[in-house]
Amino acid sequence: MAGNPRNGRRYRRLCAQQRALRLPCWLCGGEIDYSLTGYAAQRSAWAFTLDHAQPLTRGGDLHDPANARSAHRRCNSARGNRTSAHQPQDRASRRW
Repeated sequence: MAGNPRNGRRYRRLCAQQRALRLPCWLCGGEIDYSLTGYAAQRSAWAFTLDHAQPLTRGGDLHDPANARSAHRRCNSARGNRTSAHQPQDRASRRW
């Protein structure tokens, strides 16, 4: 029985590569607090999370770097499994 693929080496490497780019949130355009790690990152709405442009539940690839995006934890959770085509038109002006 295979383990959780999000705990695997390939997924952790993809997260590290995306984090190293230090890009703004692709959903709202705001700066991500990359200094948060561990428990603090799990609790902060403004911490880095790896989001997938094509949601995994809609056929996106977990390990594809072209599908990986940097996002705030809050933005990623609010988006859910919607595709970018279903996002509000005025993402840049949205403030949490």
